[in-house]
Amino acid sequence: MGKKDKNKKKVSGTVKTAMKTEKKLNAKQKKELAALGEDDIEKVVAQIEKEEARRQRVVETIVEQPTRRVNFTLTAHPFKDELIMLGGEFYDGQKTVVYGDMFFYNLKKKEWSLIKAPGAPPPRCGHQAVAVPTNNGELWVFGGEFSSPSESQFYHYRDLWVYRIGEKKWEKITSPGGPSARSGHRMVHVKKQLIVFGGFHDNLRDYKYYNDVHIFNLTTYKWNKLDISGNLPAPRSGCIVFPTTDNKILIYGGYSKERIKKDVDKGQVHKDMFTISPEKNDQTGLKWKSVMVKQGGIGVSPRCSASGILVQPNQAYMFGGVFDEEENEEELHGTFFNDLISLDLEKFQWHTVTLSGKKESSVRRRRRKIKEDGDSNGESEDDENDETSAPMDVTPVPTVITDDDGIFTVTVGPSLKTSTSTGQAETASAVFYPSPRINAGLVLKHEILYLYGGMFEDGDRQYTLNDFYSLDTRKLDEWKTIIKDDLSSQVWLESDSSDSGSDDDDDDDDKSSDEEDGMEVDDK
Repeated sequence: MGKKDKNKKKVSGTVKTAMKTEKKLNAKQKKELAALGEDDIEKVVAQIEKEEARRQRVVETIVEQPTRRVNFTLTAHPFKDELIMLGGEFYDGQKTVVYGDMFFYNLKKKEWSLIKAPGAPPPRCGHQAVAVPTNNGELWVFGGEFSSPSESQFYHYRDLWVYRIGEKKWEKITSPGGPSARSGHRMVHVKKQLIVFGGFHDNLRDYKYYNDVHIFNLTTYKWNKLDISGNLPAPRSGCIVFPTTDNKILIYGGYSKERIKKDVDKGQVHKDMFTISPEKNDQTGLKWKSVMVKQGGIGVSPRCSASGILVQPNQAYMFGGVFDEEENEEELHGTFFNDLISLDLEKFQWHTVTLSGKKESSVRRRRRKIKEDGDSNGESEDDENDETSAPMDVTPVPTVITDDDGIFTVTVGPSLKTSTSTGQAETASAVFYPSPRINAGLVLKHEILYLYGGMFEDGDRQYTLNDFYSLDTRKLDEWKTIIKDDLSSQVWLESDSSDSGSDDDDDDDDKSSDEEDGMEVDDK
């Protein structure tokens, strides 16, 4: 009989109990997946990656436009007149589809191309992408998440990929010491480095939010975690992060939640602002300091999941977002925004971006439906400013959205007012703004702002968008519609509805072409 290994570490009773619990939960989940007809999500992801690695040639197809989606990335090509869209998700009320497709939009031809290149990463949403001009152009992608159709499984990525734009080829970068698996994080490019902040991980049994900062060196291909002192931002996801001209990183807002008792979580929308910067006289480049900064200018309504973009070295824009108020332990009421706000990165001051619009007829029709906003967005420039004009108020304006399935309400967030010479506030002239939304694609190219897609919701119902707009940041006259949306064409399937069968049939036909992708998005 062999001797016992004296060096073998003893496992505490608490650890043993946790291991047994985890084993039981895994066994239970396998039975549930078998009942749903789903495979283990890790196996699914591995199989997709293996299949993509076998692709030998590039396939490029001209398409009408990308499908409806949220939590994708929209990135400006580093030197060509093109925009790059990657991934995202769509939810139809019953199933979630996560995308792995990549599109290029040619700004001159106004044409979308679907690119299938060798070695592509698996589908994902809630990831981050950054384009750099080196080596004929590169698109760097980190993290994100993948969901099973039933949303009974979530897989968070910690992988780093680069798309060699000139070669039209993907490469997976293997480097130790990077951030843990997460989505809803933010990534910026500063001096040949990628800087990753925050994010969250959720496996339906437990969740965690992050406030760590990691740097990836684009020259050495190495990860390093920063050692940050001072007043650190609380863990969060869905925030806004910008690089500044004085080698600092600015962090604003975001969202997190914590468990206050069993099966009860409390969310928090953050409205604080921080800068982190390298410590003086540090030779390693890994010691940074965090400072909370005082914000000035207008008071910004608290929100998360807004879209942000640098428009000048010291100026950024923020569009949209949502603020969720907890009516009770189980219900949330969301206020969605469609205002455009400017941030001075030197003075940390917020300003309303006021659009000048153009001359309009004396008779205007009030926007009654967000659905109309999609239906009439820009048959002509006159139509944009008549049918779809969205009056801007300081207080939230309840908007009734009428749908074939009934009537429900969505609250539209506050926007701008102007002051007369006498100091009395009066409503600004009606100027068209894209409808309220969260997690839309927002990008700047040649001083033109581009906005695509996103999502807004009412209760359990989600409206995922595929509209497309532009705004000249030099003129600031009006949003112009590139692609309008018809929300009445989006199928929503009620899982408990007795008459959903006919919708299922219609949806199966649509999904191959125009309707796929979705899930909870406040964190991203």
